[in-house]
Amino acid sequence: MFWRNLQMQTDLRHFKVKASFSQLASLVLVLLLFSCDLIKRKSDTETDNIRPSAARVGDTYLYLDELAGIVPPGTPKADSTTRMDAYVNSWIRKQLLIKQAGRQIDINNAEVERKILDYRYSLIAYEYQTYYIKQNLDTVVSESEIQQYYDQHPDNFVLKQNIVRATFLKVPQSAPRTQKIKDLIFSKREKDKEELKSYCLSFAAAYHLADSSWMEFDELVKASPLVGIPDKVQFLKRTPYYETTDEAYLYFLKVEEYRISDNLSPIQFVRDEIINVILNKRKVELAKRLDDEVFSKAQENNEFQIFNK
Repeated sequence: MFWRNLQMQTDLRHFKVKASFSQLASLVLVLLLFSCDLIKRKSDTETDNIRPSAARVGDTYLYLDELAGIVPPGTPKADSTTRMDAYVNSWIRKQLLIKQAGRQIDINNAEVERKILDYRYSLIAYEYQTYYIKQNLDTVVSESEIQQYYDQHPDNFVLKQNIVRATFLKVPQSAPRTQKIKDLIFSKREKDKEELKSYCLSFAAAYHLADSSWMEFDELVKASPLVGIPDKVQFLKRTPYYETTDEAYLYFLKVEEYRISDNLSPIQFVRDEIINVILNKRKVELAKRLDDEVFSKAQENNEFQIFNK
């Protein structure tokens, strides 16, 4: 570029005197534009030299300042290095794939830009919606709301498995006082209930004591001979209490209540599910409210305009 500039300046010095003023002015303008371009190129080069690079693929650079925030503060040095290396390697692979794609297929850059814009919008909108919902969500769900939703959507709560409220014990045959377990299971006295709980904590390999909670029957009796019962529906209907054994353990089962699959689930069994549904509906409503509020406020302040085509 330097020699080219020098040659042009030499041509100007030897330009014939009879050249018109307009021709001379045109040549001076070209020289000025060329000089500006030279200065810009030099400035860009100096900027790139000042800005340290972390990696390069072809003419595309990943600069060190673009890595800010990838490693959270307080991360151990070894983990920090591993995480940074992983990011740089991932960036290189993506850039190589982009370059290969450009060689193999025609890329619609306008469509790509639209998708990038949509993705960027989705990320920013999600972050703000999450913040807004966290600030405004009412997490208290009353029992009346739970009951109302349960009553209005019975088809959503049809059981897909048999469930029970029951007491179940799996006790080693070598455990002491096993002959007393049945009496403790059937006793209504608080003292005996506490004794049964203490016995389970000390000797049972697995246990579940009946309370207000419901469980899937198959989950309750897993890893026991009861899993192999061929007709569990008839078993539950006819067998409120059952004992069995294998080579190592004694098994005790007392069923307080049961519900058969394809019937309506008790509300206690689906209570947490209903709460989650109600809270998710509130989140959707808050996201919609946020969207409407932002749009209405911008409309009032004339922050946007739609042009007729």
